[in-house]
Amino acid sequence: MTKLKLGPIENDKPVKMTLELPAPLFRNLEIYGRLLADAGQKPIEPVKLIVPMLERFIATDREFAKAKRGTAGQTAPKAPPSS
Repeated sequence: MTKLKLGPIENDKPVKMTLELPAPLFRNLEIYGRLLADAGQKPIEPVKLIVPMLERFIATDREFAKAKRGTAGQTAPKAPPSS
């Protein structure tokens, strides 16, 4: 099997979300789902790939992790007063 960045996809209860993707990205997700499936299994649906890909992206983004650590313990910014 090809060494892909994503591992097995956990079967978790999804949250409904509407998202528009460019057609080339959707086709690439379809291909990725075929490559990720074990031999003899049906391909993984593109919608099932989006969350693990985003999680992997966030988990491996060093600048995001550094910024997140820098904001730990801080409260959320307050909205500016309305005029």
